[in-house]
Amino acid sequence: MRKFFGTDGIRGLTNQVPMTAEVAMRVGMAAGAHFLRGTHKHRVVIGKDTRLSGYMLENALVAGFTSVGMDVVQVGPMPTPAIAMLTRSMRADLGVMISASHNPFRDNGIKLFGPDGYKLSDEDEAQIEHLLTVEPKLADAGHIGRAKRIDDARGRYIHAVKQSLPESVRLDGLRIVLDCANGAAYNSAPTVFWELGADVVAIGVEPNGTNINDKCGSTAPALLQESVVASGADIGIALDGDADRLIVVDEKGTIIDGDQIMGLIGASWARQGRLKGGGVVATVMSNLGLERFLEGEGLRLERTKVGDRYVLERMKEGGFNVGGEQSGHMILSDHATTGDGTLAALQLLAELVAAGKPASELLHQFDPVPQLLKNVRFAGGKPLDDKQVIAAIAEGEAALNGRGRLVIRPSGTEPLIRVMAEGDDAGQVEQVVDMICDAVRAAAA
Repeated sequence: MRKFFGTDGIRGLTNQVPMTAEVAMRVGMAAGAHFLRGTHKHRVVIGKDTRLSGYMLENALVAGFTSVGMDVVQVGPMPTPAIAMLTRSMRADLGVMISASHNPFRDNGIKLFGPDGYKLSDEDEAQIEHLLTVEPKLADAGHIGRAKRIDDARGRYIHAVKQSLPESVRLDGLRIVLDCANGAAYNSAPTVFWELGADVVAIGVEPNGTNINDKCGSTAPALLQESVVASGADIGIALDGDADRLIVVDEKGTIIDGDQIMGLIGASWARQGRLKGGGVVATVMSNLGLERFLEGEGLRLERTKVGDRYVLERMKEGGFNVGGEQSGHMILSDHATTGDGTLAALQLLAELVAAGKPASELLHQFDPVPQLLKNVRFAGGKPLDDKQVIAAIAEGEAALNGRGRLVIRPSGTEPLIRVMAEGDDAGQVEQVVDMICDAVRAAAA
């Protein structure tokens, strides 16, 4: 049983375990010790989003890493995928992103990347967990690491993201509303689109330490919808706090989720001969409509557990180059080792330019099957082991009878049970979800 690592690194409420300065310093010591391999001078890249607590955790991590003999490169507020990219390009042994992604500013987290730019394996995380429980081996006085800030990291990332498009592709004539969630991409993302010729209306670009994801960004798209319609924009793009995911809004203000984006890119790349693996990788949460659409294109949908790390693992195993989550994580492995909202947006905009169609037409690849997700909070215990809950789930599966899907799972970051059902009959889907939620609430009481 893990004490610190969840489905996406370590995350929690600031100044409560595990998100304290003390734990962060020990994470630096443990992760640093784990990656001290060979006799070369070791290096770690540390980035963060715009949360107030980022200063505290960054300094604690620097103390931990340098104390075991690792040099530290600090790059300041940068998107999570930028840290993955810089870790590889700088030949670092480790990359660290301080962020709680789409969560409120009171939360924070620590994500770790290996020297290849990929998130750490379960095995690496387990070994670091173990090292957190033992006394660290500190470097002697002459071998303590150094810390250095570099100023051109943002420019390196902007250049790398733009390189994902052919030089012939420009965004001239496109008016784009871009919501950066007052987060890590507040500076880099508007610059990328502007340099490619777009007319950019930027919102969520005034971070103050406490307004990250506050009524803005990919998890609160109402501001983006309103701004797109009011400004007569062709499309709206919302990133989350660490810019590893996106949600899109068409010119009419309609929200487009990750399933439609995966459908568009997967089918288009297949027609161009660019798609690898014969399909797309997504999680169990992706809509049945996406699966049916891809089958109609002669492609398959491979499903994994929830979490972009599991999507990426399957992509690597099966040789796929397009994958993601309904929530907007898009992994395009020809260009990046993790989800990248800015990069995915560029691929989407390239399709829009090539098609010459309105976003509302291009981005409606299929009609989603009615799908409903509800969360039930619980105080403790294991509600999913309760006999009444097990019986309710069996009854729900029997009701859907092969014409839909049922996914019940605990959240990896909060004390929640997520209950999702989908099927062709919206009324039946709602009945099934409510029945199971009632059973979970009773078991959790």
